[in-house]
Amino acid sequence: MDNGNRRGGASVSVTGENTGAGGIYLRTRTGLSLYVRPVRHDDEQVLAEFFKHLTPQDLRFRFLGGIHEVSHERLISMTHVDHRRTENFLVFSEGGKVLIASAMLARNSSGTEAEVAIAVHADYRHKGVAWEMLRHVARDAEAKGVKILQSIESRENHEAIELEREQGFVAKAYPDDETLVLIQKELRPSNA
Repeated sequence: MDNGNRRGGASVSVTGENTGAGGIYLRTRTGLSLYVRPVRHDDEQVLAEFFKHLTPQDLRFRFLGGIHEVSHERLISMTHVDHRRTENFLVFSEGGKVLIASAMLARNSSGTEAEVAIAVHADYRHKGVAWEMLRHVARDAEAKGVKILQSIESRENHEAIELEREQGFVAKAYPDDETLVLIQKELRPSNA
């Protein structure tokens, strides 16, 4: 997750500005306009191209392993989601032409807990994209009844851990793997 570098300015969201195509516009604290929409089945190629713009370290942090390229099978699992238990929000800039981030939300079978994973294009890091997407995913999770939002981070991903802490997440040891940290936040679901 990119750090977002929020110090010195608050993030401003323009919420509720629905485009009619299932997407909304958000604005980061740096003024960057984001178009956010749920993934579609035909987004595999655009998502594959997006992952080519992540650094090797960002790929390792996103997938918690040493991969050099995101496989076709993984791309299919990221584009063929059910939009109920699992959602992948794609974030576009430049008038909707450039995919700059992906934010996945995956709920457990009871729907009360969910995991979030965010990746940001290398050219758009430190512009508040991850900060705004974490807020967006948390609001979406609350609306779906999620009580606990979690992220599993590499202990080396200091920027993501700090961003999550700034948004009220608490870090604790990940069971059986000292290289990871479990970050979680209690939400107030709107339908609970």
